[in-house]
Amino acid sequence: MAGSELTNIKSPRVKAARRLTKRAFRDRDRSFLAEGPQAVREALALDGVVVELFATAEAELRHADVVTAATAAGVPLFRASGEVMAELAQTVTPQGLLAVCRFVHVPLNDSVTSDARLVAVLAHVRDPGNAGTVLRTADAAGADSVVFTDASVDPYNGKCVRASAGSLFHLPVTTGVHVTRVVEHLKGSGLRVLAADGAGKQTLDDMDLSGPTAWIFGNEAWGLPEEILELADDVVRVPIYGRAESLNLATAAAVCLYASARSQRTGPGAR
Repeated sequence: MAGSELTNIKSPRVKAARRLTKRAFRDRDRSFLAEGPQAVREALALDGVVVELFATAEAELRHADVVTAATAAGVPLFRASGEVMAELAQTVTPQGLLAVCRFVHVPLNDSVTSDARLVAVLAHVRDPGNAGTVLRTADAAGADSVVFTDASVDPYNGKCVRASAGSLFHLPVTTGVHVTRVVEHLKGSGLRVLAADGAGKQTLDDMDLSGPTAWIFGNEAWGLPEEILELADDVVRVPIYGRAESLNLATAAAVCLYASARSQRTGPGAR
């Protein structure tokens, strides 16, 4: 169990954790914050990822399974006052659990291999909530990995971590690679590269998606630039049957990823 309660928001330990809300410090320390019982529980499932855990007295009782798992793994546990937790948390109503975690991303060669069947690539995606939702959707659709190009949001941004709902810890994630190198590696690994874009000449209904596929998703406001569209094997749009002008990024990604996942399980190339 935790020792004496941390009550001073200016204590060195609290300040060291709090600074991880800024990307520069995350990159320097190669650490980030995972907030809430779901994220902490999934982080603890990976050996050596959680460095320390902060918990309010109430959260210790409410989420005893998480605290027990942390203790069993030898993770230092610090009881935090409500004021300290409010200082550390990035949500309006903190759930009382927050972990300092080591970076979990892996090199591109390890996340995308010749066995990969479905990969999601985020290129120029800037909104952390959208990025985390796409990561969660890719996980749910059974994707092999998710790649954040060097022009996309930091996957360790607190909002992105929360939006992923623990999926950040479920599948290989690669970050910081230029999109040209990503596409070259995807094609070299035997994947067909499809760019999801509203200006695509082909619709999702036209595609045979039963083979190994990588989807590239672009910026929320202006989509994918021409140079990325030219790298793809095909540019594909999600058909709009009603009067909506378009779909938002996370919704379009969900439609595309699940179309591939379904085809790979029922189509000619199903295993």
